[in-house]
Amino acid sequence: MEPWYSPHWLSPAQWQQFHVVYPLALSLIPAIPVLFLIRYYLNRNAQQRLNISTGQLYARTPTGRAQTRGSWLSLLRYLLPLSVFIGSSFLLIALSRPQIVRTQREELSEGIDIMLAIDVSESMDETDLPPNRLAAARRVAQLFVNGRKNDRIGLVVFAGEAFSLCPLTTDYGLVTQYLNDLNSQMIRTSGTAIGDALARCINRMRERAPLLTDTTQTGNKRSKLIILLSDGDNTAGNLDPVTAAKLAKAFDIKLYTIAVGRLVTSASQATTVDEGILKTIATIGNGSFFRATDIRRLQSVFAQINQLEKSPIRVRVYEDVQDFYRIYLYWGIAFLLLALLWKNTIFGNVLED
Repeated sequence: MEPWYSPHWLSPAQWQQFHVVYPLALSLIPAIPVLFLIRYYLNRNAQQRLNISTGQLYARTPTGRAQTRGSWLSLLRYLLPLSVFIGSSFLLIALSRPQIVRTQREELSEGIDIMLAIDVSESMDETDLPPNRLAAARRVAQLFVNGRKNDRIGLVVFAGEAFSLCPLTTDYGLVTQYLNDLNSQMIRTSGTAIGDALARCINRMRERAPLLTDTTQTGNKRSKLIILLSDGDNTAGNLDPVTAAKLAKAFDIKLYTIAVGRLVTSASQATTVDEGILKTIATIGNGSFFRATDIRRLQSVFAQINQLEKSPIRVRVYEDVQDFYRIYLYWGIAFLLLALLWKNTIFGNVLED
């Protein structure tokens, strides 16, 4: 930091960085010359003067004009009130308490746990959602994952069987890569095992990640939810979806279900989407059911879930306050001492002391 006597502290650039706590003190600076004028008019008739012969102070120029050599000396008499004015101004600046405040914001979020359960059965190859249902779901899910912050996300895929593809993690790049690799040939067993998929998700939710607990420092439980995307009824698996939904409710896990695809794609090929079981388990799991009949609707569904399930954010604001009033206090004392020095020289009127 620059020493107090450095001209750096008088530069406009430095003053732009200051925050003044008591601006009223600065507004009193113009009152100082007013006080000088009042004092002058009140005492102008009572001033004591000492007449001194100044004949030697005058000289004649080559042009014949008289030039006083004491003109500069007469101007120097104003140094005393000027020093008092500057010193008093600096004292008022010190009283205004100039300071630099550096603010730092820190956002803290415990995040939530999200398990994506995506149907990869052969029916997801239908092209009513271009290029097909699975590709559309995969792309929108990737956007959803990339839009989350501080959340742990896992992935379960299912057809006739259910497999946990990715555990809960904050590595969104890893989850996105797994989503990119999804295809309808991953699971050879035909059917749709919705109950088994929910059970896999619940087991992942029950597992505690290293160095992480299910409760925050404030004692609140970490929010958990399952997002299940499918286009059909439960036709396989060992666990009934309703039983799995009740189990999820017991563990305080919300269920969001999305029916992907149109009810009927064409007259010749009646590809239906059975949304009955998806509505039932969403209701049991205190979540919501959505239908996505096109890519825009699917994006809208994920956007709604993104708005509904926001992790709580606590904002901490740190302020680093550094005061600089001492610097201007030193400047004020220095000029007042200088004024006292002037007063004890020929520039002060000792008759008025």
